[in-house]
This record gives sequence, structure tokens and C-alpha cells, in this order.
Amino acid sequence: MAFSGSTWRLLRGDEPIGEIHVDDGDFPWLSGGFAPAPGFAAVRPWFEESRALLDAEDHEAFDRSYDRIADALTLVAPDGPVAEFLLHIDGGRASFRWSDEPFEEASEDASEGPAEDA
Repeated sequence: MAFSGSTWRLLRGDEPIGEIHVDDGDFPWLSGGFAPAPGFAAVRPWFEESRALLDAEDHEAFDRSYDRIADALTLVAPDGPVAEFLLHIDGGRASFRWSDEPFEEASEDASEGPAEDA
């Protein structure tokens, strides 16, 4: 896998929120260990809420909840910020998909993570 071993950063403005150390992938998803920075504490509830809504299969509420994450945070690949991303953080693990171009309007399965990411 091309991205295995890479480190992706999560920022809120210029403030580091955490790092994802990619160790697995199942196209189009990448996953890895998540190392939170002190700034993560302020946004942790956002990820907990979005995860709970996803687990409850309330996709409309998930989309509204996730907008806060997408609007406030930036995912930075090893070669620079990505245009758009969908990120789940659960404890010490993160899974995400990303694009250099904005995603098309959300589809039925846009909020679903990898099957093993429960």
C-alpha cells in the first residue's frame, strides 16, 4: 500500500489536533493509529457524537453532525492539505477517505466506514 507508514496531520486552524500513522488500507479508506495532540480534547465530543449517530444508522443526523468537523478541521497529507475528507476517530484508531477535489453530494454510503471499523 502506497500510504502505509505515512503520517497525516489533523489541524484546527494552525493548532495541531493529532496525527494519524497509516498502517492499513482498504480502498478508498486508509486507517492507522491516532495520536491526539492536546487540542484534540476540544473536538473529541464531535467525533464521539458522529460515531454514535453512524452506529445508530441515523445518516441524516450524522451528515449534519459531521459538517462541524469538516468545516473546522483540516486533514494534511504528507504532501499538503487535502480538499475534502471523511474521518472517523475511535479511541486510538482513525479511518478516513480523502480527495484532492471536493466530494460530490453525499451518497447513501458516503458516511459508512470500512466493515471492520466498528
